[in-house]
Amino acid sequence: MTEPSGILIIHKHTGVTSHDIVGKVRRLYGTRRVGHTGTLDPLASGVLVVLVGRAAKAAEYLVADRKEYLATLRLGLVTDTEDVTGTILSQADRLPDEDRVRAVCREFVGEILQVPPMYSALKVEGQKLCDLARKGVTVERKPRPVTIFDLVCQPCDREGDYRLAVHCSSGTYIRTLCADIGAALGCGGVMATLERRQAGGFRMEDAHTVPELEAMSEEERLGCLIPIERLFDSLPAVRLPEFFEKLCRGGCELYQKKLGTRFAVGDRVRLCSSNGSFFALGEVREYENGSAIKSLKLFDLTM
Repeated sequence: MTEPSGILIIHKHTGVTSHDIVGKVRRLYGTRRVGHTGTLDPLASGVLVVLVGRAAKAAEYLVADRKEYLATLRLGLVTDTEDVTGTILSQADRLPDEDRVRAVCREFVGEILQVPPMYSALKVEGQKLCDLARKGVTVERKPRPVTIFDLVCQPCDREGDYRLAVHCSSGTYIRTLCADIGAALGCGGVMATLERRQAGGFRMEDAHTVPELEAMSEEERLGCLIPIERLFDSLPAVRLPEFFEKLCRGGCELYQKKLGTRFAVGDRVRLCSSNGSFFALGEVREYENGSAIKSLKLFDLTM
C-alpha cells in the first residue's frame, strides 16, 4: 500500500499542543512520517499546516511566509508567560483610553525588534526555551527583526480588552507583541486569546477539525491531502526534458546556459517533468563552469 503523502490543514482547537495534533494525524493516516510547521500554543487555535508522508521532508526548506492572526490584548496585566495562563507579576490600577491604545498600536507597524519569550518552542543549544522556563531557568535572548505589515485594533466589550487583527512575518510572537504594546502604554499587557487565520497561503476555509477527519472514511481523509507542490507555489517552475530530469534525479547539476534559464544564484525553483508534474525542489548555485540548478530534495521518487 502506498504511503499517504501531502499537506493537511488542521483547524486546531484550544487546549491541545501541536504535537498532540501530530499524534492524532499519525493514527488517522497510518504513518509515522508526520510533522507540522509553525507551532501553535495550547491556548491558541486556528490554522496548523501538517505535513504527511513525503511532505514531511519539506519542512526545513519552506520559504518564510506571512501569517494572519486574531488576538485579544488584555491591558493592565503582566505575567511570566506574556499571556493569561501565566503567573501575574503586576497589575495596573488605571488603563489608557482607546485613542492612546490605537496610537501606540500604530507605532508597531513596520519592521520591529522582538525578544523571543522564554515560554516558546525556540531552541537554544538544543533545548526548548519553554522547557528551561519550566525549570526556572532564564537565558539571554537576542532581539530579532520581524515585520508587522498591518495591525488593526478594536475595543472589545470587556474593559481593557482589544481585538487585534495582525498581518505579520513568520517568526512573529503575538504574545510578545501584546506584552510590548502593554509596556509601551505603561500599564502592561498580555495575550488573552489567539487564532491563526492564515499560514503558508492556507486559510481557515481550507482547514478540517480532528473530529471531522475522524468521522470520514479512509478515502475521504486521503482526499483532504493537498499536493506537496502547493508549499512552493510562490517559486518559479522549471520544466525539464526527460534527459535533464534523469540527470537531476541522479544528483547532477543542470547548467542554466543549457536549460536557457537565467535565475540568480541562491534562487529556488520548482523542478517539474516535461508534463509539468512537480518532483523536486531546486536551488541555483555557482560552479566552475557557470551557474546551475541542483535538486535540494526529491519529493516524487518514481520515474
